Amino acid sequence: MTIKIENYDDHLHEECGVFGIYNHSDAAAITALGLHALQHRGQEAAGIVTYDEKHFHAERRMGLVSENFTKENVLARLKGSSSVGHVRYSTFGGTVLRNVQPLFADLALGGFAIAHNGNLTNARTIRDELVTNGAIFQSTSDTETILQLIAKSKKGTTVSRFIEALSQIEGAYALVALTNKKLIGVRDPLGIRPLVIGMLDNRYILTSETCALDIIDATFVREVENGEIVIISENGLESIKPFPKIQARPCVFEFIYFARPDSVVAGKSVYECRKLFGRQLALESPTPADYVIPVPDSGVPAAIGFAESSGISFELGIIRNHYVGRTFIEPQQSIRALSVKLKHNANKILVDGKRVILIDDSIVRGTTSIKIVQMMRDAGAIEVHMKIASPPIMFPDYYGIDTPVQDQLLAAKNTIDEICNFIGADSVSFLSIDGLYKALGHKNGRDHNYPAYTDHCFTGDYPTKLTDKMSNEETRQLSLLSDFNKESL
Repeated sequence: MTIKIENYDDHLHEECGVFGIYNHSDAAAITALGLHALQHRGQEAAGIVTYDEKHFHAERRMGLVSENFTKENVLARLKGSSSVGHVRYSTFGGTVLRNVQPLFADLALGGFAIAHNGNLTNARTIRDELVTNGAIFQSTSDTETILQLIAKSKKGTTVSRFIEALSQIEGAYALVALTNKKLIGVRDPLGIRPLVIGMLDNRYILTSETCALDIIDATFVREVENGEIVIISENGLESIKPFPKIQARPCVFEFIYFARPDSVVAGKSVYECRKLFGRQLALESPTPADYVIPVPDSGVPAAIGFAESSGISFELGIIRNHYVGRTFIEPQQSIRALSVKLKHNANKILVDGKRVILIDDSIVRGTTSIKIVQMMRDAGAIEVHMKIASPPIMFPDYYGIDTPVQDQLLAAKNTIDEICNFIGADSVSFLSIDGLYKALGHKNGRDHNYPAYTDHCFTGDYPTKLTDKMSNEETRQLSLLSDFNKESL
């Protein structure tokens, strides 16, 4: 089978990370530090909005947190004791400054700043309705849809307007919002995207991951529950649950890829989970070899687990260059062909003449795997076996993960043998879906009636409505029908 290689980034990307703190004298600086810890969740842009009891102040910038928010003059402009912040990787909407969050609006009941992790699956449909009824959008971000719904609401309080807006949206969201009196956090009814509560100097914090609490020496309190709204004010923390209670289904990719290894998600150490994925993979697909080699850095914990379970020596056969910039001038094809070596280089003396097992967390399009396998061949490896510590990604995501369309997912249209031939390995193995669940503590594997996680990229089991996707497909079918009718005339 002929497989077309597209020149796309071959990694998964999460949409963003959020952070908020209420009533702390160093709110802006603490938020900047928290966002720095969440940088892995989005590297394209960052923003902070503060409130100083009279005015809101905003700084939104393209690029990394360290490039924009360590400067004293920037932080000095962010006055106030309450703050929300955001790091972004765009999935819905383009990478332009007007889409950088937190978004802010002056509403009838006062200023409202909002930062969003996730993706709404009916944002386009709602947006079209709002625009038809006279709404004017300033961005192409789906987050602005929430702001517009709040602005349209006639409820008597900001929180009740917020709830009314949330009742109309679908998909995945973890939100932090700042008003002139409150810091608000909410997770979608399924809890797909993460949000945790922390405390520093008796002041409450909301953030995407526990690692953002660690960097500022804050204490972890608990996770925000699925469908829960937490309201932090001068009266402390209030919890309300306005939506029908359903079983939580957090995104399983937080354990596989997105969360930092030192974070705790759903009460589980992400690092230990990834080691267990590797252990389970070794049980499912034993292969004789001399070394187990991680594809850095994402494959390291799973490779440790695989090596421990298999008894094969763990070695650093690929060395990562941690000082690669985010951009690189590639004027000629001959230079572009060497671009993989900017990030990774083979440890030739170790690999030469050896049978190696490469461990990575996922394969998306497979283009990076081709280069890594060939790198091992060029270094003298006599056998190269690729093992993936997650199931094959066969379906696109609509909840905030930047996955390609299905036709560009390598595992969606190809058998294991075809994938193996495509990347040039001697063998390819994936962790089974039941094995993934067993590693996460579900001894019987995946419960197909009540799965514990959102795992649609592997199974096609989407846990919410996909209104915009259906609308797009209906529009496409109508267009095709229209073209057919024209040809028939």
